[in-house]
Amino acid sequence: MHKAVFLDRDGTIARDVPYCSRPEDFELLPGAAEGIRLLNEHNFKVVIITNQSGIARGYFTEQMLQKIHAKMLKILAEQNAHIDAIYYCPHHPDNKCECRKPKPKMVLQAATDLAIDISQSYVIGDNEMDTELAKRAGCKAGIRISEIACTGDWVAASFRDAVEQLLRCEGYL
Repeated sequence: MHKAVFLDRDGTIARDVPYCSRPEDFELLPGAAEGIRLLNEHNFKVVIITNQSGIARGYFTEQMLQKIHAKMLKILAEQNAHIDAIYYCPHHPDNKCECRKPKPKMVLQAATDLAIDISQSYVIGDNEMDTELAKRAGCKAGIRISEIACTGDWVAASFRDAVEQLLRCEGYL
């Protein structure tokens, strides 16, 4: 079984563009590729778990989302970092589907697909929904990226800081 880090996309590793609907609007945050590469080097599966209700709202299509993700993967590959899988919820929040974060369906599916031990895994995100996902899924911890004190298992000033906290906890740093 593998350890994993489940990452929110927007506001965590990518600039938060409301309903990012075109590849040219996608921008990786500073330190994101380096942090993901560190996780790769320490044998963590790295999985994106993201709500993308812009699809249900008609702002972009699933095909356009695939192009955005292809750009993200290309940028990461150019910096020797990789994502093992991407899971997204395309539904509107009013749909009350089972896959929308903070419900754990996407994490549980990733665990099955990639042989992940959820109890030894982490969630990193930029809002309370992500730390709630960590709790509901049974992860070791949720790390919230925030410049102010907030709820969550752990708080980090940046994605890179979150990765360093996690690696220290695991005894790697």
